[in-house]
Amino acid sequence: MRHGVGNGRRGLALAVLLTGLVGGCSTGDGESARAGDATAARVEVARRGASVGAAGSACELPVTFDIAESWKPKAVDAEAGLAGVSEDLADLADAFLRQGPVTMACEIDAKPAGNIGFLRVWTGEPGDASARAVLEDFVAAEEGASREKYRGFEADDVTGTEVEYVTPGSGELRTSHALAVITPDGPVVLHLGGLDDEEHEEMLPAYELAKTTLRTTP
Repeated sequence: MRHGVGNGRRGLALAVLLTGLVGGCSTGDGESARAGDATAARVEVARRGASVGAAGSACELPVTFDIAESWKPKAVDAEAGLAGVSEDLADLADAFLRQGPVTMACEIDAKPAGNIGFLRVWTGEPGDASARAVLEDFVAAEEGASREKYRGFEADDVTGTEVEYVTPGSGELRTSHALAVITPDGPVVLHLGGLDDEEHEEMLPAYELAKTTLRTTP
């Protein structure tokens, strides 16, 4: 089965379902990292709110990072969610909660800050895959993904790979940003989509805040 469908359609189709699930081509990375630094310098970083990732936070994760002011995080128990849906919804739920080699673990909602979209965190099992390979598999599982631009990045004690790409929307292409890092507990992917490019651009400072404060959880 091909995991991952368009983020906009997934959000609309599974709005009710998620109520029960949430809470319980580029050059080498060296050159691309410099391009990524230049891009980040042009992007505003959001005002800091809470942090997630550490024990006792809203989402306990292999990484810790700051989230934008007013954004609301909720843990996603994918296994419990999949076990609790009817058979006819199982494939739909699986396609929403798993994408490529990773499973959704946390959803950070922008609505309290006035935007429509989420910063989602996905985690996977430990293995030999690089951050680039994990991210490529994640994007490949996104229906209609194209125009991928990969680059390396560094933040605190982690290094990883970042990608910008587009997917089909309602009459237009929608931009997404995602990054992947490898931790001792397995790969972690952060993804920012959005209802449309205007929403995405307004939420991008929150993504940049997460990226620049990203570190492994002690």
